Amino acid sequence: MTLRTRLTTPAPTTRLGLREVPWTSAVLLAALGAGTVRARRRLRTLPVLPAPPTAPAASAGLPRAAGWRLLTAQGVEPDAATFLTACAYADREGLRVLDLLPADLAAERALGLLRLVDPAGYRQDRLGEGRGAGYAVLVAEEVLARAGVDPDTPRRDPAELLALVRRLKEFAADATGLAVAPALSSGHPRHSSTTGTGTGTGTGRVAELRAQGLPPGALAAAQLAGLAVLAGAVLRQGRWGAAAAGLYWLQPYLALGGRAGPLRPADLARATAARPVRSLGAGLRTAAAAARTGHGAADTARAASAAAYRAELAGGTDRFLEPRRRDCPWCGSRQLGVRVRVPDLLQGKPGRFALEQCGDCGHVFQNPRLTLEGLDFYYRDFYDGRGGEGAGTVFGRLGAAYRARAEMLRPYGTPASWLDVGTGHGHFCNAARAVWPGTRFDGLDMGDGVLEAERRGWVATGFQGQFPEFAAKLAGRYEVVSMYHYLEHTRDPLAELDTAAEVLAPGGHLAIELPDPESRMARLLGSAWLPWFQPQHQHLIPAANLREALAGRGFTVLAEEHGAAHQGNDFFGAVALTATRLAPDPDRPWGPPATPHSRALAGAVRVAALPCFAGAAVLDALRTAAARRTDGGNAYRMLARKEGP
Repeated sequence: MTLRTRLTTPAPTTRLGLREVPWTSAVLLAALGAGTVRARRRLRTLPVLPAPPTAPAASAGLPRAAGWRLLTAQGVEPDAATFLTACAYADREGLRVLDLLPADLAAERALGLLRLVDPAGYRQDRLGEGRGAGYAVLVAEEVLARAGVDPDTPRRDPAELLALVRRLKEFAADATGLAVAPALSSGHPRHSSTTGTGTGTGTGRVAELRAQGLPPGALAAAQLAGLAVLAGAVLRQGRWGAAAAGLYWLQPYLALGGRAGPLRPADLARATAARPVRSLGAGLRTAAAAARTGHGAADTARAASAAAYRAELAGGTDRFLEPRRRDCPWCGSRQLGVRVRVPDLLQGKPGRFALEQCGDCGHVFQNPRLTLEGLDFYYRDFYDGRGGEGAGTVFGRLGAAYRARAEMLRPYGTPASWLDVGTGHGHFCNAARAVWPGTRFDGLDMGDGVLEAERRGWVATGFQGQFPEFAAKLAGRYEVVSMYHYLEHTRDPLAELDTAAEVLAPGGHLAIELPDPESRMARLLGSAWLPWFQPQHQHLIPAANLREALAGRGFTVLAEEHGAAHQGNDFFGAVALTATRLAPDPDRPWGPPATPHSRALAGAVRVAALPCFAGAAVLDALRTAAARRTDGGNAYRMLARKEGP
């Protein structure tokens, strides 16, 4: 087949009226059209600072406003009127953090921000990440103090300011907003596009993307791949491919031009005219900078901890396991059989683990189980350190699940006090405040995250340590105790239930959510079933066993949910675990030194996994719909009331 033949081979088509539209062009037109409409809709909802009634006299520097500080990027010079108007606006709206957008914000930067932020729901999203333009942010002094931010630090670069806004929203979860400041000019700070094409240096764009928790290498690859698809559509699909490319070309003007909203990008005409060229150049620069700085940063971080891991692993991993248990920890039966054997597919650390099942009661438990030293080794760099940011991002996206857990209490009164056990950084408590605004939420966890949750205000009081250690101190203090995906991590879940019974006041409620070892997907996916979660999960408890244990401690089960508790990640998780098994992260500090071959293998597996992830997402959506309809999923919730005086 000649090159000319390949370029003119017709693509698969779909019918639109009497015309035939190639699938690729149809998808591109739909995606670009939806993105343009979304950006224009969001633009119209951007708040705007009111015009100041009078212009304060010019002065050197900004005036002081009690309780407020304005932090700006290099090259940004707000006037006194803008500052005082922003203070008044924030006070009136009950905001504690306010990001100010220049009215002449660059076109691609505006589009990038509108992709990340829906202004209509930004403030109400308690778990949403803080976003801004990276020019100026007004912050209450008490928020700065709690966040440990020095407001007198010299002018920050845009990446620092973007990272700062992201952190500050954690300390003002429902009091962070953004608004257009008409008198604020973008000036000449060293900005790159937030998630658009931009014209800044690749290094600057990489820094800004990382400051917002976005993967620069992946975004650059996606941008270049998208341009390649557009080019292919133009070459192969005639007028429909040209229409898709034209829509991409004109998108900045269609989204931001005319009287669409309060932004008037100064570079709109240039950004629109040169968009394809700028996009290609920015993508190439960002990809090169991400590769250049990414490997260096990873190597530096890896070198800092690799020596410690090598020392720990010098003696092997057998010492991290206790002797194998001969009987069931739940019922004492000796009828045990191996349910699954699996390596660490979460982080790719060395070791192999067995989950055994009791033939009498069905309880599933890790056997032999990890020692305390082993738990420390395998948890390290998962919820904190190297993996801390990723774990926080995952937890921050579970708002709907958190609210559903809190809603389960609705029929049973309004709780005044609530202790969330295994709270981590307090994400559940933060989200649950939207459901129970008058409830005092406290949190308990082994890690330092619970103390950070207290500083953020996500919990009123954070208790750090093992739950049973607080039994006497907290006896009878709470109307609700929750254990969401906590018991499976504990060494003795029955002792944890005893403590919950002691800490609850009579008539109080115990809310529990657990993975369901009786799920059909556990049998179908075998070792690739994500809720096995080895080596962290120590116990997987069948619902009947939990009901019996609660009844034996004076509880009455009020509600039990299976479908509603289903977490839609069975197939997606299976793909992720399989990819880790085939090609672990080459930069992991507990593994062998990275080589070009290991990096190439990991990259190839990730690329090959992309269509698998797409298919898995579809299957998970279907599975979730079926689970909701049949009340059968991969997890279950139980709500029980403590009886007695």
